[in-house]
Amino acid sequence: MAHFGVLFLDELPEFNKSTLEVLRGPLEDRTISISRVSAALTYPCNFMFIASMNPCPCGYYGSREKECTCTDEQIKRYMSKISGPLLDRIDIHLEVSSVKYDKLNSNVKTETSEEIRKRVNKARRIQQERYKGLGIFSNSELSPKLIEKYCKLDSKSSSLLENSFKTLGLSARAYGRILKVARTIADLDGKGNIEINHLAEAIQYRSLDRKYWSH
Repeated sequence: MAHFGVLFLDELPEFNKSTLEVLRGPLEDRTISISRVSAALTYPCNFMFIASMNPCPCGYYGSREKECTCTDEQIKRYMSKISGPLLDRIDIHLEVSSVKYDKLNSNVKTETSEEIRKRVNKARRIQQERYKGLGIFSNSELSPKLIEKYCKLDSKSSSLLENSFKTLGLSARAYGRILKVARTIADLDGKGNIEINHLAEAIQYRSLDRKYWSH
């Protein structure tokens, strides 16, 4: 039902672990197979997956504002519901801290939703034009061969990516995802090539799982 749409799972660890593991196939292959007694059917399943979760049952693990009341075992059990292979298939990992009152009451102007929408639509048009005739419409659909063609890096960016892999222990799957995200950041910035700042931002989005799942 989420084909060409958004699948949003709130409180991700509250879902049954076996249910979450089933997502690995559709996220990788963009299809889903359903087997019944009478038949086995495969459906297209190309969707944007978004999930949210607390860092622990009480919600304050890692917080600077309030002390976590969970035991190490409770935190470990809670986190273990989300497997490494599933995390590996999520392009962007973001930690959202609680907002303080002074920020809510700030007069500092930020980019409006309308301005963001224009920038996103412009990036989408860039991608549609770039991949015209290839049967794909966005950076997320790039195959390994097309990544090599459209996500080229200069020597400094290549060195940064190599060092990040060694430091963060990233997987081979993360390599392609980082490059596709970097390509998208460059498109949003209106740049024809991936620059080192675009790549650095994309790498940053792959490091959160090392903070909470590496213990």
